Amino acid sequence: MKKIIGIICASLLVFNAFAQDPSYDELTGGLNTITTAVPFLLISPDSKSGAMGDVGVATTPDANSLHWNPAKLAFVDDDMGFSMSYVPWLRALVPDINLSYLAGYKKLNDNEAIGLELRYFSLGDITFTDIVGNTLGQYKPSEFALGTSYSRKLSDNFSLAISGRYIYSNLTGGQLAGGIPTVAGQSIAADISAYYTNPIRLGGKEIDLAFGGNISNIGSKLAYTETPDKDFIPINLRLGTSIGTEFDEYNKMSFAFDINKLLVPTPPIYKAGSTGQDPDDIVAGMDPKVSVVSGIFQSFWDAPGGVNEEFREINYSIGTEYWYANQFALRAGYFFEHDTKGGRKFFTFGSGVKYNVFALDFSYLINASRAINGNNPLANTMRFTLVFDLGAI
Repeated sequence: MKKIIGIICASLLVFNAFAQDPSYDELTGGLNTITTAVPFLLISPDSKSGAMGDVGVATTPDANSLHWNPAKLAFVDDDMGFSMSYVPWLRALVPDINLSYLAGYKKLNDNEAIGLELRYFSLGDITFTDIVGNTLGQYKPSEFALGTSYSRKLSDNFSLAISGRYIYSNLTGGQLAGGIPTVAGQSIAADISAYYTNPIRLGGKEIDLAFGGNISNIGSKLAYTETPDKDFIPINLRLGTSIGTEFDEYNKMSFAFDINKLLVPTPPIYKAGSTGQDPDDIVAGMDPKVSVVSGIFQSFWDAPGGVNEEFREINYSIGTEYWYANQFALRAGYFFEHDTKGGRKFFTFGSGVKYNVFALDFSYLINASRAINGNNPLANTMRFTLVFDLGAI
């Protein structure tokens, strides 16, 4: 049974472009989720941000900033460092899906830094069968992304970064799907990010205030078959802020808030009975078969439900972190996604311990959505991260 569920999940990922049901009515508040290829690029890979409700665009910089906001690397304190993370994923559905993440950085001087990241997503062991149940073979679908980044300070308080990555997704191993040969999907993407930090005085305390922004995965569309119709990758806009203060030499605390929005077209409403291929059949919304650049700009006003639906496409995250003696950390957070856009809602918490040249972080996710029977495939998700500060050596 678990293998069957795994096959269904893999099939949905491969053919998500054909999986939309055009018969629903978004204007009455119905489900209208945005689907993309390679959604693993948006999975929070590290335990620190994972324990804080998936915030990270304006939090303190570390090796995992390559995922959240590479511009933060220019403000990192140490000369060199790297981290390793492991995320067992969707354990409520299948037991062998996981994400591994490796990231590192090197300061070139006081104003510049470079980074490198590798993300590997394994979908476990899949048994392929034909329509009558005959076994066609075994395969282990997987995806990975290899990226690099350059960050530079433009002033004492502001930095910019550019990043690039190669994306590879092989979900079928060349198996036929409906008689159509499948291929591995490939894409090239880039990020543009910014970071601003400035200490201020508030209530007699010095407050570290920061703002961050990152447009990630700006890249070519991706396809798993030899077809002119390709899928958008998850181009994402992330904005956020954080504040932090030290109460004394042993205690410090910070709060962070992020918003996220996918910069890809929203599925429109088609005429009942139409195939969903002809723009003339659209009764609300806009044609999603556009170029990458057009899709980015169109994503701000193409929702069939108008402005209200556009705001529903924004996800919200809030998190807090407490440190004692710069050695022990406690973290908590909350993530919200509207019910009509996927309905992910969860609380997170975690902890961390830092000793000399390394730190060990852990996070745990508690479902808070109103899913069927109160269950959720994200429930009980754990993350583990090991961070090394080579500069301390």
